[in-house]
Amino acid sequence: MFIKHKNIYKSIIAAVVVMMLFVACAGNKGSAELLEYEGKFPDESAENMTITVSDSGRISFILTTPMLNRYYGEDSTFADFPKGVKVISFNDYGQQQAIITADYANQINNSLYIAKDNVVIYDLSSGDSVMTEEVIWDQRLHKIYSKKEVKQVKKDGSINYGDGFDADERFTKYTIIHPHGEIKGYDF
Repeated sequence: MFIKHKNIYKSIIAAVVVMMLFVACAGNKGSAELLEYEGKFPDESAENMTITVSDSGRISFILTTPMLNRYYGEDSTFADFPKGVKVISFNDYGQQQAIITADYANQINNSLYIAKDNVVIYDLSSGDSVMTEEVIWDQRLHKIYSKKEVKQVKKDGSINYGDGFDADERFTKYTIIHPHGEIKGYDF
């Protein structure tokens, strides 16, 4: 009788260990899928990253992201920010100029950033916001732009729409392409 109980205990312990392995593997499956890009896993991956870009000792941009994945190829590098990104730009006086947030972003060859899905740019100096589904930041040309439909909400509450925008990379000056929408009227 003692031998039967011993075998039952071994069977229970083995079953518990197997169940724990299945639960552990199921928990890691989501992480593995998140890191995979076009069938390749990243060469580097980091969580809760902050990247500070400066020029001559002055901060130009601060980029924060919950996750950064970097992929290296023969001819190019690619990075993605699958859990979103927040970029703060600074003016020449070291003051925050604009905040850009997006649900997803990627970087191609260290010079072209593409922010996608619920992109919001808030101009801190004017109080205006610009919303779109895609923004491209070309560091070589020192500009950001969008060719997607944009919605601009002015500080006074008026709303304009456009077919995109062009701006300098710090978002100190920008132009809405083909603007149309509401204009607040004042006594003339």
